[in-house]
Amino acid sequence: MSDPSTASVVSTPPSTNPNEAGAGAPVNAGLPENARKEKPRGLLGDAWRDLRRKPLFWISAAFILVFVVMAAFPSLFTSGDAVNGTLANSRVGPSGDAWFGYDVQGRDVFARTIYGARASIVVALLSVMGTLLIGGTLGIIAGYRGGWVDALLSRFADIFFGLPFVLGAIVILTTFNGADSSNSEWQIMALVIMSLSVLGWPVVMRLMRSSVLATKEADYIVAARALGAGTGRIILKHLLPNCLAPLLVYGTILVGSFIGAEATLSFLGIGLKTPVVSWGIMISEAQNYLRVSPYLLFFPAAFLVTAVLSFVMLGETVREALDPKLR
Repeated sequence: MSDPSTASVVSTPPSTNPNEAGAGAPVNAGLPENARKEKPRGLLGDAWRDLRRKPLFWISAAFILVFVVMAAFPSLFTSGDAVNGTLANSRVGPSGDAWFGYDVQGRDVFARTIYGARASIVVALLSVMGTLLIGGTLGIIAGYRGGWVDALLSRFADIFFGLPFVLGAIVILTTFNGADSSNSEWQIMALVIMSLSVLGWPVVMRLMRSSVLATKEADYIVAARALGAGTGRIILKHLLPNCLAPLLVYGTILVGSFIGAEATLSFLGIGLKTPVVSWGIMISEAQNYLRVSPYLLFFPAAFLVTAVLSFVMLGETVREALDPKLR
């Protein structure tokens, strides 16, 4: 004689009521209508959604866009001559003809400020690209290979860490861009870019190395290696996309830092030099006339500070968006 409870369990047909659990109800049942329509997002998707809600992101991005357009197309903002001037206009104050006045040599300060954005931003952007390329490449190699390769590259980076930034830049630039040198405008800019990149890559290497060390033992990396993927494919397809977030944040902040570093070197007389027009050169030329003509220093310094703060604020907002702990 069979157990009736067992028989009832075996003979009972599966429930077709959609309200019962496990009855074939959709996975997103019970969720709001807008949540059902949203597609799964990755890290960058979540970061972009968070960035769009931050006013600080839009403010800093708007300023950066203005500075980039100013550097690329300065003629859209001014028709004045940034290089040549008239001595009769020497240190004439701001007016309708020259909004920012004239400098000691009778050159339009507004035109020089607009054209000065090109050298400062180009030097900063190219220096950051070189820094990320050198430091990122060495960081990937050190973190992925490990062993003696990691130890050798880390000790090599420690040598540059022990070298003061300003002192190293002075040594490099006075050697190749001294007072008796006859370098052209682009050669001077290339030397400044080289010095900033050579002295700035160790931090990027450390960031990339730590990211690779934390990622290279992940399950998807182990699975790719087990399936026969080569080193190049693992690095380019798996490691690099998942290790770029820290470099993206640091690179954005580094642009602002390098704009300030270029201005500092130019102010000391070892960075960009005439005929290059930059904010640092303008500040250096105006230091002796601060009391009698303060506008010569105020306007380029205001543009410099605004550009640096814009990139730093953008980097901070991106860092908060990419780090789930800070949301």
